[in-house]
Order: sequence, then structure tokens, then C-alpha cells
Amino acid sequence: MASRRDPVHLSGAEWKVMHCVWEADTATARDVRDALADDTDWAYTTVKTMMTRLVDKGALWARMRGNTTHFTPRITQEDARHSAVRALMDRAFDGTAGSLLHFLVEGRKLSRKERAALRDLLEGER
Repeated sequence: MASRRDPVHLSGAEWKVMHCVWEADTATARDVRDALADDTDWAYTTVKTMMTRLVDKGALWARMRGNTTHFTPRITQEDARHSAVRALMDRAFDGTAGSLLHFLVEGRKLSRKERAALRDLLEGER
């Protein structure tokens, strides 16, 4: 799967679909509908429409096999996460990672292990 750095903005429902496809690596709309049956009451046509829109957004590839469309990820989960965090940072934290990080850690007490991991990560950035 090719890594893609262009931002792809996913809705909550699209994240659910993408998680199914990332997990399976290749999935049909029926596969996704069945995997999400316990969490959603989406019809097959709803899932198929979402997956077609994800192709249009550049998040999925579609390939016909017989009369069934098989979808594969065009973006990695990591790239989708980067895009989502970047969008959040831009909207809510003036585009600064420091503001986001401060917000995340001020709201809860970090364990000694978490503080050490964060310190190591920050020191590695220098």
C-alpha cells in the first residue's frame, strides 16, 4: 500500500469503514457491512456508497472481480491519523503541537513510565 501524505479527512462513519478495510487489507461492501453489523444497522447500499466516496476521496482503491467490487486501502492508518491530528491541531490549537501536547498532558496525571517515554521522545526531536 502506498503511503499518501495529502490530507484525507474522514468522518466518524468513514473511520469505521476504513478500520474494517485496514484490518482485512481487501474487503467488499458486504464484508464491511457484516463486520459492522453489531455496531450499526447500515444497509449494504449505505456501505457501498460510503466506500465509493472513500475511493473518490483517495482513501481506497476499487477493483472489480467478476461483478463484485473489492476495496483495498490507498492510505495507511498512520497517514489517516496524521491527517486527523493535523486537522485538529489546525482547528483547535492554532496549528501548534506544543499547545496540543500541553492540553493532553495537563488533563491527567502521567505515570512515571509515560513521563519518561515522553521525555525520550522530546529529546529525540532535538
